[in-house]
Amino acid sequence: MALVLDGNRVRDQIKSELQPRIAALAAKGRRPGLAVLLVGHNPASEIYVRGKVKACQDLGIRSETLTPPATIPTDELLAMIAELNARPEVDGILVQLPLPPEVDSRRILGAVDPEKDVDGFHPCNVGRLVAGLPGPRPCTPAGILELLKRHGIPIAGRRAVVVGRSDIVGKPMALLLLHQHATVTICHSKTPDLPAVCREADILVAAIGRAAMLTADYLKPGATVIDVGMNRVDDREEASRVFRDMPEKLASFDQRGSVLVGDVDPRAMREIASAYTPVPGGVGPLTIAMLLANTVASAERRALLC
Repeated sequence: MALVLDGNRVRDQIKSELQPRIAALAAKGRRPGLAVLLVGHNPASEIYVRGKVKACQDLGIRSETLTPPATIPTDELLAMIAELNARPEVDGILVQLPLPPEVDSRRILGAVDPEKDVDGFHPCNVGRLVAGLPGPRPCTPAGILELLKRHGIPIAGRRAVVVGRSDIVGKPMALLLLHQHATVTICHSKTPDLPAVCREADILVAAIGRAAMLTADYLKPGATVIDVGMNRVDDREEASRVFRDMPEKLASFDQRGSVLVGDVDPRAMREIASAYTPVPGGVGPLTIAMLLANTVASAERRALLC
């Protein structure tokens, strides 16, 4: 039977390990602080931010959310970031993506102080990742690495295939696996014979953003499958195809009118993989956990400079 890689359990472990570190900072009058910039009204982003704020509250991390309108000019948003960079009680700055198309995202992300960049997106921190130097790592890939390590999944010497080349997940995931001595292939829309490449993977990370795209033909028997996808299916016929042997999922669809599915066919994962992440409950919980970890680490580094 395939091992289910439980992201909720690992999240709780990480949060438990952070508690004494936060208490030690608080005892010195240095409670960690996170500022979130949420531009405009993106319903999915608003849900994510609420989850991040609640997680901060649960652990005693001070948080604040700034909500400028979608019409804010790039220069005004840059001024807001400059103010947050200058505030000593702010240890971490998170710019919730995606930003409105009118905003220059690269300029915004590049304006965040690298020492307060808890998403690991600043070019300086990307360079640290490439070079294998200490620094904040992008939260989702870092969480996946924790998930693998804490479930005892070996990485060194194994073939890893990452499907998706985004700056947020695909590229940093490949680098983190490479630093753990895996042999890594990155795939994308131009990769010839994608199923054959994926079938070489001992560790397959799917981050392509297409519902149940990776079927049994893409999976090597006994592989570890990490499904990063979070796709909402609102078509009953599609839901019936994906969850053809999962009546509880179809019942949920009938009740809610939609259901979440990853990038990998769930039945194929269960039947072919030796270990896999469920959707939801796999990778998702770890993204917030690693954001908290990056914020606490930033506060600790900054406390040493005071």
